[in-house]
Amino acid sequence: MENNLPVNVREYQELAKKALSKMHYDYINGGAEDEHTLRDNIAAYGRILLRPRVLVDVSNIDMSTSLLGYNMPSPIIVAPTGSHKVANPEGEVATAKAAASCNSLMVLSFSSNCRIEEVAASCDAIRFYQLYVFKKRAVSATLVRRAESSGFKAIVLTVDNPMLGRRERDIRNKMVAPDKPNLEGLISLENLDTTDGSQLAKYVRDTMDPSLSWKDVEWLKSITSLPILVKGILTAEDARKAVEAGAAGVIVSNHGGRQLDYAPATISVLEEV
Repeated sequence: MENNLPVNVREYQELAKKALSKMHYDYINGGAEDEHTLRDNIAAYGRILLRPRVLVDVSNIDMSTSLLGYNMPSPIIVAPTGSHKVANPEGEVATAKAAASCNSLMVLSFSSNCRIEEVAASCDAIRFYQLYVFKKRAVSATLVRRAESSGFKAIVLTVDNPMLGRRERDIRNKMVAPDKPNLEGLISLENLDTTDGSQLAKYVRDTMDPSLSWKDVEWLKSITSLPILVKGILTAEDARKAVEAGAAGVIVSNHGGRQLDYAPATISVLEEV
């Protein structure tokens, strides 16, 4: 094994900057507008100090936990992020195999570069499926049915994306929307002009439903027997509404600082939620 492998996440970030095109690096690394929330997501952890206790037997440490009844060796899962083939030719299949090797749980992004069925067949692991709600409800319903039939164990409904955050790096780079094979035959990705900026932004404007509301959680429950997690919660009020709507759980998230800039860092609202 090489003795110069990265030893922390920031070193991987520097390697990625060298390996990826500027457009793809900025897409992965960037946030919305001034990127205040993006920076604060990290800085907020630095404001939390540990209160160490000593002379406690730590010869056996158990970090195992469970989520929706599925056991995991630690409370770490792979969050839904799209377009993995911009960084690895195997795309989300490689990510799924890596998660399986750690007995971790992976949430497959709706914008995966690999088909739902391909990821499901790649390894034996617990997987959840991330869903966005399209203007054409039949598109979302089809994706849910495919995930359910492929053995996915829950639906992660992302609710903080009624329209795409203003990602200035993508606008400057005229970001091209990565391939989305799971949408083939469902939505046309043609004629996405980048003259005015990000192709990805135009795709979201044309396809995603900005009228998404709490009643759509009920609609989703009516078309699947899978438990539903609501992703994008930042307040106690919305956490209560999610439970009232029948969600099995919530994911505290500000979309990695990529949606509403000057929203709070997730760790800072976790206690409230």
